[in-house]
Amino acid sequence: MERTYVMVKPDGVQRGLVGEVIRRIERRGLKIVAMRMNTISTDIAKKHYAEHAQKPFFNSLISFITSGPSVSMVIEGKNAIAVMRAINGATNPVNAATGSIRGDLALDTGRNIVHASDSPESAKHEISIHFKDSEIAGYSRIDETWIYEN
Repeated sequence: MERTYVMVKPDGVQRGLVGEVIRRIERRGLKIVAMRMNTISTDIAKKHYAEHAQKPFFNSLISFITSGPSVSMVIEGKNAIAVMRAINGATNPVNAATGSIRGDLALDTGRNIVHASDSPESAKHEISIHFKDSEIAGYSRIDETWIYEN
């Protein structure tokens, strides 16, 4: 099984969409193996978004992501990274498919509700920034035999 990092950003928390995001993740068949709500520190935010450090929007991104509580999760399942990216929809909500979180619930790239890792390498890196190994629960859900063929 593959793991990915997912965050409901401060706009999603403030809009009361945490439950909706979790519902979509779980209904698709993915499982949450770690979850926390907190306000991310500036240091953690800079580590998380380090790849954007030289981009003009970096400072406003850091300011936004640290502006209030967010919900960080480790999601597990077969092809979790690709599945989660599809659940989220395109980064720009204007281009996001109807039925995706961003396509249904967002209008602006800077307030697009959710983040999800885009590769196995970034998933591993982002998970390690936000969670200790001891905070990730390994378990089987009773419905996994009804979700996966093998």
